[in-house]
Amino acid sequence: MPVPMTVTEILDPQCVVVPLIASNKREAIDSLVDALALTGRVSDPAAVKKAVWEREQQRSTGIGEGLAIPHGKTPAAHGLCLAVGRLATPIEYDSIDRKPVKLVVLLVSPPERTSDHIQALGRISRLMTNPSFREQVYAASDAGQLLELFRTAERG
Repeated sequence: MPVPMTVTEILDPQCVVVPLIASNKREAIDSLVDALALTGRVSDPAAVKKAVWEREQQRSTGIGEGLAIPHGKTPAAHGLCLAVGRLATPIEYDSIDRKPVKLVVLLVSPPERTSDHIQALGRISRLMTNPSFREQVYAASDAGQLLELFRTAERG
């Protein structure tokens, strides 16, 4: 039986951006895709941005409580890729609860990795449903602290 993946297994420390400087959701997504591109996790940043943005146009990924999980599938992704940004200033994101977004978790995967993609989305969502964890993440002062919060939460 395969061991369930953890968020920190697919999250490159260089893809944790604190603070994420963006004034709207497109800038936030673009910055996180650029972080993935810098680490070689995606081969064609423009194609990744297009895939994620097309998915975003279908329905906002602002899931409430200050969290957005934009995601997309594209052959330009080398495996399951994750980038996390804690916004310097919360932004409007068309969230279901109408609250501004404080944290953006970008997930990108190749089209054939659908089950892993869904599993990763579920894992992120479950971690973020914990109010005290969420508040700690939103208050993280740097990328190292944010990454360590995820590591600690996953050790449970």
